[in-house]
Amino acid sequence: MKVLKSLFALALMLVVSSVSAQNAEEIIATYIENTGGAEAWSKVNATKMSATVNQGGMSIPVTVYNTKDGKQAVIIEFNGQKITQMAYDGTHLWTTNFMSMKPEKSSEEMTQNMALNKNDFPSPLLNYKENGYEVEYVGTETKEGAETYKVKITQEPIMANGVESPSISYYYFDTENFVPIVIETTQMGQNVNIVMSDYQEVDGLYFPFAMSQAGQPFEMSEIIVNPEVDDALFAYPGE
Repeated sequence: MKVLKSLFALALMLVVSSVSAQNAEEIIATYIENTGGAEAWSKVNATKMSATVNQGGMSIPVTVYNTKDGKQAVIIEFNGQKITQMAYDGTHLWTTNFMSMKPEKSSEEMTQNMALNKNDFPSPLLNYKENGYEVEYVGTETKEGAETYKVKITQEPIMANGVESPSISYYYFDTENFVPIVIETTQMGQNVNIVMSDYQEVDGLYFPFAMSQAGQPFEMSEIIVNPEVDDALFAYPGE
């Protein structure tokens, strides 16, 4: 009898695990379909996002570039100057020192972590199976006043203070439209909470035009899919 009970418990666990995995896969598949479809997303090679950030009562223009080969740049306009706040050219991750206004390389650890993002453009949800990521349906939860499906995604580990750490994010999908409205994740070893809303269509794809990260709101004014991008935007100018 004990053997039968053990086998039943094991079978139940396997069934529950299978259902959870299937639910997570279905939620992600529905999200991809609802926002344009896998084929359309696969044709995105770069994005340019123009936004404004309110900092201390000042409205600061911000432009964010991302490419399929992992290059990134965040450029702000301040006091009539365009300043590269952060950039990654595929080899160097660098920032601008706002005291000296000179470029500075980031640490080797931060650069290694940034290199992992190459697999995640334009979203880690698109090719999670090919990248070997694990997804798990956690349950429902209320976020930002809406009922959501909570999905856990485990990516390749990152380095934090010299120690390899798991890279785990939680995506909260609106149960009505199956789009993420909250992401709880880590960036450069720090916990980050991202809130998204106001999804709008751009060239057949849907992007959130209102976002906040760590409580800092970003209002998108324009998103361009597959813009012409000069590699000089990303290149470390110190060499």
